[in-house]
Amino acid sequence: MAETLSEDEISENAPTDWEHEGDEIVRVYEFGEYLDGVSFATEVAELADEAFHHPEIRVRFDEVEVRLTSHEAGGVTDQDIEMAERFDDVR
Repeated sequence: MAETLSEDEISENAPTDWEHEGDEIVRVYEFGEYLDGVSFATEVAELADEAFHHPEIRVRFDEVEVRLTSHEAGGVTDQDIEMAERFDDVR
């Protein structure tokens, strides 16, 4: 099982625009059109499924919120940081 990262490790390694909230890292992506956000959420879901690491994704009218945590480890791990970087590459 992966080890959780300390608060300092999360701050140092999380990509820009990702916030640390409790046992998760969170980012809100903004979009001009609803369907652009839906398309983004679909791409994120496909990447997550391939990695078998499933975030919480909330689609709103002009934004998509993504929350990452490693439930089995009880917090943020290197895998969450890696997935955040991959999601940012989609955007």
